Amino acid sequence: MTLDSKIFIGLRSTRKRPAPQSEPTGPRCQWDGCEKNGPHRAPVGRDAEGLYLFFCLEHVKEYNKGYNFATDLSDKDIARYQREAASGGRPTWGTSVSQAPETPLPGNVRSGSAKALNARKTAAQRQAQKADFQIRKLKVLEAKAFETLGLSPDATPEEIKSRYKERLKMHHPDANQGDRTSEDELRASIEAHKILKLNGFC
Repeated sequence: MTLDSKIFIGLRSTRKRPAPQSEPTGPRCQWDGCEKNGPHRAPVGRDAEGLYLFFCLEHVKEYNKGYNFATDLSDKDIARYQREAASGGRPTWGTSVSQAPETPLPGNVRSGSAKALNARKTAAQRQAQKADFQIRKLKVLEAKAFETLGLSPDATPEEIKSRYKERLKMHHPDANQGDRTSEDELRASIEAHKILKLNGFC
């Protein structure tokens, strides 16, 4: 088989080779003494909108660093621009403040006067009433449990536990020779303690 065979013709690469890179064409850099191309635009300044200078990358950076956007602006205009820039150029409205018609006089009521003492008393009374409202009413089973153990509803958790242990020892079948009435008392005491424990009394 020879190299000019039809088989080899079909296997040749059809990819085109990239053209050699040519120097970018365009305006020359307008920086003094620079001979490079200037493809980057930079604004001329105020009152020359739409006019640009052309620089190379290095010199456009230098130009932008020293560019003054507020040339020929008065201090008043610069201050107004800064105020508008702070709010994003949106209109803002101040809040209206109602001035007091006259300056109030300092208080002449002493802290130990009858008026202040009465105010403190009524505040204490209000707090006591609030605490009374916060004490919840006992449910039927809870009241019955306290009654079974022979305690008042304001008994502390320690009092409830000690009374429960006392009743267990008193009504245990070993202490009463298997008396059925004592067994019922024992069962009632266990149930009462369980109810009080579930409801957070002990």
